[in-house]
Amino acid sequence: MSSLLRTPLHALHVELGAKMVPFAGYDMPVQYPTGVMAEHKHTRAAAGLFDVSHMGQVRLVGVDAAAALETLVPVDIVDLGVFKQRYALFTNDQGGLLDDLMVCKRPDDLFVVVNAGCKDQDIAHMQKHLAGRCEVIPMPERALLALQGPQAVDVLSRLNPDVAKLTFMTGGFFKLDGIDTFLTRSGYTGEDGYEISVHEDDAVALARKLLNHAEVKPIGLGARDSLRLEAGLCLYGHDIDTATTPVEASITWAIQKVRRAGGARAGGYPGAAVIDAQLANGPTRKRVGLVGKERMPVREGSKIVTADGTEIGVVTSGTLGPTVNQPVALAYLSTPHAALGTEVFAVVRDKRTPMVVSATPFTPNRYYRG
Repeated sequence: MSSLLRTPLHALHVELGAKMVPFAGYDMPVQYPTGVMAEHKHTRAAAGLFDVSHMGQVRLVGVDAAAALETLVPVDIVDLGVFKQRYALFTNDQGGLLDDLMVCKRPDDLFVVVNAGCKDQDIAHMQKHLAGRCEVIPMPERALLALQGPQAVDVLSRLNPDVAKLTFMTGGFFKLDGIDTFLTRSGYTGEDGYEISVHEDDAVALARKLLNHAEVKPIGLGARDSLRLEAGLCLYGHDIDTATTPVEASITWAIQKVRRAGGARAGGYPGAAVIDAQLANGPTRKRVGLVGKERMPVREGSKIVTADGTEIGVVTSGTLGPTVNQPVALAYLSTPHAALGTEVFAVVRDKRTPMVVSATPFTPNRYYRG
């Protein structure tokens, strides 16, 4: 275990009784004494505090930074307004996904957050391809906290009332009870909430301030996973990877019109020809939501078959959804079987359990859009 990295909140997790597990090279809390189910339900009802400091935070600095970043992502960065945030994708030459990331335009830089398991390669990727056009400055000294749930805004407003003015996918610099932060109104649970970048030296103090509020409880990786799955959100390395394109992954909403064929800044990123062709002609398989008709939970790796036993796909994430109280899953199915309402079967321990292709999110998103 000694080789595992630790976030600035590690000692606090241990103090709070967390069960710690290896995750993306870090020793991370998977759950606290109340357990995953209670943590999941608490986040949906009140406010949950997540330590996501293992994720990578990077500044891109230079007047050409936005145009430079567009050479690596199929996303409109140039037209992004100041303090506006956007979900983006690093693609490879085959149109596959190297990672998904968040980009926020600030007055003096682009603030980029990448996944923990990919951060070293993502930073190297940017440094290699953006060199000479902008500075790529990693921020390992920054911790990242996520406060998620319907009461997150009430809690954070006690530390600074101005945070309530933000809408979904916008951000700003705020002092929270005297602590300097940069925060965005965003997250990965499907709930309203905030992601808060704070210097590592202030991270524990801020976490304690938040946990002092009755509405807030600490939440581990277990509930983070079930929350994002109910919200229909992809987990990199599971639902999306280098072998899946944005079209197959059903995340084409992330590719703005200006970057598509015929758009003012079409293409110019890795795999553009593959992705444009799939946008025009459709993919041979696509990511869908599945809801179980029986109580049998269906896990990642389960095969999906038709009534006659023909294999048509595979589950990439699955759980018994604590909010919806039924089995939910994300899966890739061959396109002819991917229409909403199609009945398919998951193979679990050599038994078939019926499932229905369903819209995501499985529980309504509650982002605050003003």
